[in-house]
Amino acid sequence: LELALREKPDVAVLDVSLPIMNGVALNRRLRQECPITRVLLFTMHDDDETVGGGLAAGARGYILKTDSEQHLEAAISALGANRPYFSSFVSELLLDAAVNDRKRSRLESFTVRELEVAQLIAEGNSNKQIARALGISIKTVESHRAAAMRKAGVRTAAEFVRFAIKHNLIQA
Repeated sequence: LELALREKPDVAVLDVSLPIMNGVALNRRLRQECPITRVLLFTMHDDDETVGGGLAAGARGYILKTDSEQHLEAAISALGANRPYFSSFVSELLLDAAVNDRKRSRLESFTVRELEVAQLIAEGNSNKQIARALGISIKTVESHRAAAMRKAGVRTAAEFVRFAIKHNLIQA
């Protein structure tokens, strides 16, 4: 995020699975704080919730790491020319979602800060550690934690970790 804000690239290539702030949250932050940067998600995650969440967060391209390197080059060129780019697999998901009127992902209702706190919780950090890492108060962490758990539809930390793994906030 700091690098993108300083350098203001035309295209940023992100993975969904990143430490501290996952690619979907980073994508949202870039869209808010550096709107000229177009985001390409280059990842192994091919489930419809992750794809939908990434695109809803503002990604202009989404390709899989299993795609050939020509797809990566074509995607970067397309985004550089202000055109979207999706791998054929992602295009099929999008078409299916459009035809079947896709159900909104639970992750789409999370704020950027809730996503950050959720990821740090799922990684096993205490409220105090999260507050220190994000530069916010423990009470604020508790508030974001409660909102994230409510939006995830869970009551316990264990259920929340399962939710986070299922929705690619953390790796199993």
